[in-house]
Amino acid sequence: MSRPWQASSDHLRLSVRLTPNGGRDAIDGVEVGSDGESYLKARVSVAPEKGKANKALIALLAKSLGIPKSSLAFLSGETARKKILRIEGEPEDLMVKLTAIAKS
Repeated sequence: MSRPWQASSDHLRLSVRLTPNGGRDAIDGVEVGSDGESYLKARVSVAPEKGKANKALIALLAKSLGIPKSSLAFLSGETARKKILRIEGEPEDLMVKLTAIAKS
């Protein structure tokens, strides 16, 4: 299975499939969509109103990766279920953390 992230020299590009109103805030592993792309599956308990679900996703990823929220930014998909985020930081460290999170 391919990974839902791509490394660059100073950041990672992460594909996420977000489920708002998911009952709890959690990362549910990796999923391959019908388009063949891999996504990190995430759920948040808040509704997708006025960016609340996006803020909850940023908080969930920052906490899970042990990085500041300011290190994460949306590249695309702010109003869609499938989102692409840029994560600033050392790509090797981030990939190790993401691999551990995706397996748990």
